[in-house]
Amino acid sequence: MSEVVDLFLELAALPTPPGEERAAAEVVLRYLTELGLSPDEDDCGARIGSTMGNVYVRIEATAPGTPLFFCAHLDTVPPSGPLEPVIDEGVVRNAGGTILGADNKSAVAAMLEGTRRVLAENRPHAGIELLFTPMEEVGLIGAYAFDQSRLHADVGYVYDQAAPIGEIILGAPWSQSMQVRFHGRASHSGMFPEEGRSAIQAAARAIADLRLGRVDEVTTANVGVIEGGTAGNIVPEWCTFLAEARCQDEDKLRDFVQEMLDAFSFAATSTDCEVETELRKSYLGYRFKQSDDAVRLAAQALSACGHDVSYALSGGGADANVFNEHGRRCVNLANGMADIHTPNEHISVADLEAMVDVTLALVEQALEG
Repeated sequence: MSEVVDLFLELAALPTPPGEERAAAEVVLRYLTELGLSPDEDDCGARIGSTMGNVYVRIEATAPGTPLFFCAHLDTVPPSGPLEPVIDEGVVRNAGGTILGADNKSAVAAMLEGTRRVLAENRPHAGIELLFTPMEEVGLIGAYAFDQSRLHADVGYVYDQAAPIGEIILGAPWSQSMQVRFHGRASHSGMFPEEGRSAIQAAARAIADLRLGRVDEVTTANVGVIEGGTAGNIVPEWCTFLAEARCQDEDKLRDFVQEMLDAFSFAATSTDCEVETELRKSYLGYRFKQSDDAVRLAAQALSACGHDVSYALSGGGADANVFNEHGRRCVNLANGMADIHTPNEHISVADLEAMVDVTLALVEQALEG
C-alpha cells in the first residue's frame, strides 16, 4: 500500500468524536516531528472542551511565490460502532457498521503525505503552513479558537466536500442555530388536564408551522433534537428543541430566521404558554468568483492533474468559513469522499492518492513564473 493509504487507515481506526481527538493529534504530531519539523499545539483545548488544541506548523519558503496554508479537522461525527477500516476492491470502507471518518481524515492524510513529498523530493515551494483543528463538526469551534495572526499565508485550502475530485466550492451558507424552550404548566393528565398547559403541544404547533427541509434553492432549515416532559401522566411543563437555518444569502437568512421566531411566538400565544429562544452563534458564509486568485490557482492545479474542473455551492459549513470570515481566501476542494456521516461512508484508494498529487500541484502552481 502507498504511504497515504497506510496513514489514512491508521487515523481512521481511531475514534475521535468532537472533543476527544487526542489520539489523532498524537499521530499528526508524531508524523510532523519525524519529518524534522517542529509542530506546536495551542492551548485552546481546555477552553473549548477538547482533549487537543490546534496543531500548527510552518515551513519556510524556498522559492518566491504565493505562500499557502492547508487545514483539515481531526474530529469526526460520533461513531456508533467499532472502527475497522478495510480495503475492498480498491475502496476504503468501515467493516464495523458505522462511519469511516474520511470526513476529514482523508484530507489530513493527503496534506501530510503531500508535505512529506515536498520535503523528501526537495521540491521548491513559496511557504507551506499546516493546521489541524478539533471540534469542526460541532460548529467550527477549533478554527474559531485559533489565533489567525499566526498565519503568514493569505491563501489556503481545505479538502472537505463529499464530491468527485475537480469540484471547487465557490460559496458556503450563512448559518444560524437556535435553542427554543417552551414553558407550560404541569398537571395530572387524567384528573386535572384542563389545568395544564402542554409545552409539548406548543412546540409541536411551532414545528408544524415551520418551513423545513429545502425551503428554496438557497435556503434549508431543520429541527434536530426535541426533549420534554417528565412522565406519561403529567401534562408537560417544558419542551426544548434545537433548530437551524442556512442560506446562501445573508439578508434572506435574517428574514427567514425572523419568520421562525414569529412561528415560535404565535405557537406560545395560541397555547397559553411562554417561549424563550436563544440564538446561538453559527458561522458566516462566503462567495468566490471563478476569477479570484485562490480559485484560479486551484483550477490550474486540478487541471494539471488531469481532473475536470467544476464549480458548486456547498450546503454545509467548513473551517474555510472561519478563515474567509477573517479576511483570508480559503477555498474548499472536493476530495472524493462519499456518503459521509453514514455507515456507508467510503473513499477510493485512487482518490486518496490523487489528492496527494493535487496538494503537490497546488504548491507548484503557487510558485512565481
